[in-house]
Amino acid sequence: MIDGLTPAVFFIAGGLLAPFLHIHALRILMLALPVAGLVQLYGLDPADAGAYHLVGLDLITLRIDALGLVFATIFHIVSFILALYALHERDRLQHAAMLMTAGGAIGASLAGDLITLFLFWEVATFASVFLIWAQRTERACGAGMRFLLFQGAAGLLLLSGAVLLLSETGSLAFSHMRLESLATWSIFLGFGVKCAFPLLHNWLADAYPEATVTGAPVLASFSTKLAIYALARGFSGEELLITIGAVMAVFPMFYALIENDLRRVLCYSLNNQLGFMLVGIGVGGALAVNGAIAHAVTNILFKGLLLMSVGAVMLRTGSARASDLGGLYKSMPWTTGFCLVGAASISAFPLFAGFVSKGMILAATAESGHWLVWLALMFAAAGILHYTGAKIPYFAFFGQDRGVRCQEAPGNMLAAMGLAAGLCLLIGIYPPLLYGMLPYEVEFVSYTFDHVVTQMQLLLFSALAFAFLVRKGIYPSALRSVNLDTDWFYRRLLPAIGRYGERLLTHLTGGLRRAGEMLMRQGFRLLYRVHGPRGVLARTVPGSVTMLWVLVLLAGVLVLYYV
Repeated sequence: MIDGLTPAVFFIAGGLLAPFLHIHALRILMLALPVAGLVQLYGLDPADAGAYHLVGLDLITLRIDALGLVFATIFHIVSFILALYALHERDRLQHAAMLMTAGGAIGASLAGDLITLFLFWEVATFASVFLIWAQRTERACGAGMRFLLFQGAAGLLLLSGAVLLLSETGSLAFSHMRLESLATWSIFLGFGVKCAFPLLHNWLADAYPEATVTGAPVLASFSTKLAIYALARGFSGEELLITIGAVMAVFPMFYALIENDLRRVLCYSLNNQLGFMLVGIGVGGALAVNGAIAHAVTNILFKGLLLMSVGAVMLRTGSARASDLGGLYKSMPWTTGFCLVGAASISAFPLFAGFVSKGMILAATAESGHWLVWLALMFAAAGILHYTGAKIPYFAFFGQDRGVRCQEAPGNMLAAMGLAAGLCLLIGIYPPLLYGMLPYEVEFVSYTFDHVVTQMQLLLFSALAFAFLVRKGIYPSALRSVNLDTDWFYRRLLPAIGRYGERLLTHLTGGLRRAGEMLMRQGFRLLYRVHGPRGVLARTVPGSVTMLWVLVLLAGVLVLYYV
């Protein structure tokens, strides 16, 4: 244990060394670093902050409090799970990017000032884009560039807000803020872009499905959860987040229902789950904030588990499209079982992780009197079973058998999925394991008769509706298609407008050029008429007339000179 040293340094150093290590040594390092980082984290004295004075700024690279400790802990745990999941990979680029992404997220969760937060934020951003580019396809290249554009804009907003806040208050401390100035609005929007607020969410469903098999769960585990942490620390109790969260929980449902790519379905359901967290942060108070943080922790586990199971299917079959899959439970029974655990967790079945975290948010929303928002969340909670909890297992493993036969997932993948599934079950069965990590004392009891019965009724009717719609052929079929989201505006409409504007400008400049040529021709004709062989200035006059004019001019000069 090294006093004052953030565990993030271990991961970043490991990521820098990764390209130079033998693959077997790198695999050992990837498993060892999360363990070493966790030992370092819990060996530190909370009072021992990593404080530095640099170029006139007071920077706090290490702040250990209850909120940061929760996120740093789950980031370490999921780093180990994802490292185990990726052990079969021989691509050092992915391993290096994974380590540095984890290091950036851990460092940001322990940052005590906005500049340190920004620096670790950017480390995570620029490392994670390589998890997309590592797919090495044209689509992945474009998606990675758009991802980098959005994340770069988020970082720029954060940095601009930090500079403005320093000029206004003289402090860079990362603490609770109110939306009362341009500085805090800039920081808030920076967090919002990274959290995929509605209309700013397109980068998520665009980039994550183009990432590698091992890269997608890494992106889902760190990027948006870091934004949730930042909003929980900086803007808890901000009522604007309640409205944003309610919209965010509902609107992805309609995209996910018709989506064919199962990884894109999971991305839309990630938007939905982030909406629940934002509502909890916006409501504020101990129960609501605890619920938001608890749901972030459980979401990292079950969302990662679902992406890992779909990634295993993609690895073995070469596709994550529902129209290509079905009947895989015969070939991949273990992966099927782990996927069902993730599906039950995200659907908030009792005895699974999502039940104990989502219930806190719903209870806090009802207690605060936001009944319309509570109804929206209940609608979203029922819908999640339709487009994720039932859709993912059904179309991948139990739907129409398309004759695809393959091997079971590699052993390291099964071990990682088993570990994540075990944690989902452990938290669901014994909620105090999670509640003991939260920043505020928890008085909420998950397993009450009313809560269990209400949730089971909701899930039962949702499951019956799914079965009815599928049996009657009303549920959207798994078809090869391209579904348009609002990213169409900047991926298709704006370039089209740009091309039209270019053609219009070309037409206008062509017209101006032709008009100029016409004016020049007319001017040359006029000059020719004046100066040509028969022009006015070309006419000949007698010499006597010329001499007369010369004498007149000289006389005029003499008169002016002597008078």
